[in-house]
Amino acid sequence: MSITQLRPSEASALPPTRITALTLLEKKRTGTPIVALTAYDYPSARLADEAGIDLILVGDSLGMVVLGHENTLSVTLDEMLHHTRAVARATRRALLVADMPYGSYHGSVDEATRNAIRFIKEAGAHAVKIEGGTNRAELVRRLTGAEVPVVGHIGLTPQSLHAMGGYRVQGRTLAAIDQLTADARALEEAGAIAIVLEGIPREVAADLTAHAAIPTIGIGAGPDCDGQVLVFHDLFNLTFAPTAKFVRPYADAAGMFSTALAKYRNDVVTRVFPSDSESYHLPRELRSALTSSHLRARKA
Repeated sequence: MSITQLRPSEASALPPTRITALTLLEKKRTGTPIVALTAYDYPSARLADEAGIDLILVGDSLGMVVLGHENTLSVTLDEMLHHTRAVARATRRALLVADMPYGSYHGSVDEATRNAIRFIKEAGAHAVKIEGGTNRAELVRRLTGAEVPVVGHIGLTPQSLHAMGGYRVQGRTLAAIDQLTADARALEEAGAIAIVLEGIPREVAADLTAHAAIPTIGIGAGPDCDGQVLVFHDLFNLTFAPTAKFVRPYADAAGMFSTALAKYRNDVVTRVFPSDSESYHLPRELRSALTSSHLRARKA
């Protein structure tokens, strides 16, 4: 079986400086872009962490890109906790944020608080992300008071898919822009450490970013946000679906995997794999004894 290898000198080296909410604030103050990326398992999280990603999000998008669901709504709390634990084992530097899935914070504030605390206590997350603005301010305030850092998420909120009538760009009317402004202000005043801005016009995102005292992280919101986040599988062309306008694939992992799988299948079928050098062998004397044993058995 394959074995996960420790990082070089992992046992003796000092851990890297951990990114915190204060780090993100300092990056906003100095104009240093925040780099965020989703991850859903140990390998992807380890690669992201070692690449210097500032914020790793265990997004409920795993329902679509990992579990094969049509949308994010069916992802459960237990599934999110499971994947967050795996990511936490690989993350030494990045700030680890976990999505609270649909239904885990839509009931009472007490229930939502209990669920959020599980991400910190049981799964190793450093913060949780929830969708919504003014309607979530009370919850954000309560979670902040319970020492659970919160990242807000406004604009195109995938958990509101049915209410929005699909995945539609938000903030295209003056009334909608006013609501986004109120949402951002309410989340900030309630204690959110950052706000994800998704699927809104660049000009609106720029205005929200300029007036926010906390960092904004854009996805489909233009280049003027304090940071950017993409889905890991979008980055590597692993979604098996047309990409959104804002996605820039950086590698064709699907093509690489397909080529390697075809070669592996061919090598097995043609008995090229495994080779003799990839096989274990008996010591010479035991091979001789085994051959002699077989000869005696045939004669008998």
